[in-house]
This record gives sequence, structure tokens and C-alpha cells, in this order.
Amino acid sequence: MPTSIITSDDLREFKMELLEDLKELIQKPIQPKKKKYLKSAEVMEMLQVSPGTLQNLRINGTLPYSKIGGIIFYDADEITKVILENRIDNSQ
Repeated sequence: MPTSIITSDDLREFKMELLEDLKELIQKPIQPKKKKYLKSAEVMEMLQVSPGTLQNLRINGTLPYSKIGGIIFYDADEITKVILENRIDNSQ
């Protein structure tokens, strides 16, 4: 088994490389993993609405949804689309 000697210069070089790698990681924006489908609780939190309001949005057709085995799912992209379509521009 060969033996290698680590010098203080090797350690300094390693430290500098490690610091550079850490700086790169810190500077990169963290992209949270976006879910494709959301459950009712997640949509209520996202939109800051009550269960009744969410139900009304479903009933009147504002928010499209799918129901599978008693669980209601919402497409996250569709929710974003509805929000953008209903945007009111008051900058006039």
C-alpha cells in the first residue's frame, strides 16, 4: 500500500478549491421542486382562501380539477394560468 505525504501547501490548495465550490453553491438560486398536481390544502394555502371559497371556485368553473378516489387534484400550471387570466392592471 503506497503512502503519500500531504503537505501544508496541499491543504491550502484543497481549502481554496473547497471554498470556491461552496461559493458557487451559495450563489446559485435554490429552485424548489415544483409539484405538477396539488391537493386542496395546498391550493388553499397557495391562494389564501377558505375551504368554502375553494369549493365555490370549483363549482363555478373558475378552477379546473380532477377527482380520483375522493381526492381532488389541481394542476399547478392551470392555477397559475387562471391567476394570470384574471389579472387586473391598474397602472393606467
